Amino acid sequence: MSNTELFKSHIEQGYTFKNDYIVLGTGILDLEPVHETHVKIPLKTLNRHGLIAGATGTGKTKTLQVIAEQLSLKGVPSVLMDLKGDLSGLAMPGEKNAFIEKRMAMIGLEYDPMGLPVELMSISQEKGVRMRATVSEFGPVLMSQIMDLNATQGGVISLVFRFCDTHHMPLLDLKDLKKVLQYIKNEGKEAITKEFGGISSASVNTIMRKIIELEQQGAESFFGERSFDVEDFVRTKDGKGLISIIRLTDIQNRPKLFSTFMLSLLSEIYETFPEQGDSDKPKLCLFIDEAHLVFSHASKDLINKIESIVKLIRSKGVGVFFCTQSPTDVPDNVLGQLGLKVQHSLRAFTAKDRKAIVKTAENYPISPFYKTSEVLTSMGIGEALVTALSEKGIPTPLVHTLLRAPISRMDILDSSEINQLVNASSLVKKYNAEIDRESAFDILEKKISRAEEAAAVSKPVAKVPATRAGRPAKEASMFEDLSKNTMVRQMGRTLFRELARGILGSITGKKR
Repeated sequence: MSNTELFKSHIEQGYTFKNDYIVLGTGILDLEPVHETHVKIPLKTLNRHGLIAGATGTGKTKTLQVIAEQLSLKGVPSVLMDLKGDLSGLAMPGEKNAFIEKRMAMIGLEYDPMGLPVELMSISQEKGVRMRATVSEFGPVLMSQIMDLNATQGGVISLVFRFCDTHHMPLLDLKDLKKVLQYIKNEGKEAITKEFGGISSASVNTIMRKIIELEQQGAESFFGERSFDVEDFVRTKDGKGLISIIRLTDIQNRPKLFSTFMLSLLSEIYETFPEQGDSDKPKLCLFIDEAHLVFSHASKDLINKIESIVKLIRSKGVGVFFCTQSPTDVPDNVLGQLGLKVQHSLRAFTAKDRKAIVKTAENYPISPFYKTSEVLTSMGIGEALVTALSEKGIPTPLVHTLLRAPISRMDILDSSEINQLVNASSLVKKYNAEIDRESAFDILEKKISRAEEAAAVSKPVAKVPATRAGRPAKEASMFEDLSKNTMVRQMGRTLFRELARGILGSITGKKR
């Protein structure tokens, strides 16, 4: 049997499944695509998470686009965190050309361009459905982890939440949180001490600085109402899964806000979705582009929280896929949870790069047909090493894969197309209206104002002191006022001496 026949048999055994699947492309052997070696990913294991990695310009974003398209066609909705603005083209059909038709012919698939149902969303000022969450929904533990607080400072945050719950004061945004901290430090310090014990002013000051840091990264636009309902992610249209694209192009330099949002989203999904167990396909898939921003600026507690949620959220039928340049950008505890791995080419420009490639190769199954470390540096654009999990949870063979072309537009939407998409959205009307109901800030402002007014009314009027003769101080003579001034008294003495000397000089005949 030839090497090509052995390769076909190897792929057929590893990529034959009983249930439904998506096709990513076809296998490559000796730099040539091999027919009838389709690389398939079973829908049943897509809640086991995944990784899309590779150097800049190798096609990671298009691979993400392909997977989201194929999931949508299978009725699986997905959420895409778009930091580069490359993914809005999913809403419009792609264009046929000679290159794409040749590529699809080599893979052995038909090319049928189409647009998919897309919802544009934003947590900042980008056009789309506004996504918000209240401070109360975050809770004291998550807020403490986001701000990287120590145990003492975290205790103060817990006290703030308890105080607001007890006195029925909603914590909606960062303005509310700051106002309560100011109150317990100043006007309400005595009452708080009686009710909950003493609070360190230094701890309150530190927390205030952490809140200001969040505000500087734009978090004030994220905290507030109306809170986004994650059930709105799980929708279909004409049998196709809805693709929710969260536009994050204006927060690339604000990683704290990005990691805060991502963790809150994962937490909300985990707490809201019911247990699903094993099913034939995932309920929802999340794709996190530029995933290194999540981990490189996150605290240890925050990373631990992300790790625990990634481990547990698959039981809710949710798959999480990280898109980044190198697998080393993702913590080992998270990397070990990822079933699907799509590795695009890496660059070996330095000694450090070569060491990273050797380490990356060790993350993949050993193949009798490839030397992984060599393939990693020789793949072209739109090619990748792929391995997944079979329906039995066993890693599939590692395959050098020629990936299929996206069926949607590989370019972005223009401003008129974005406006048209946003105006047609039913969720924009639901979430973009501003809501400013009474919250902790307003309640405390009124309370402090009432206390100040009561203090002004009860304050006694000061009596005006009288002089010895019974006259009010304001009616004292000019000379009495002048006599109280040290400089005036000194000038008077000097003038008196000069007058006396002048008179004596005229009597004795001496001239001054």
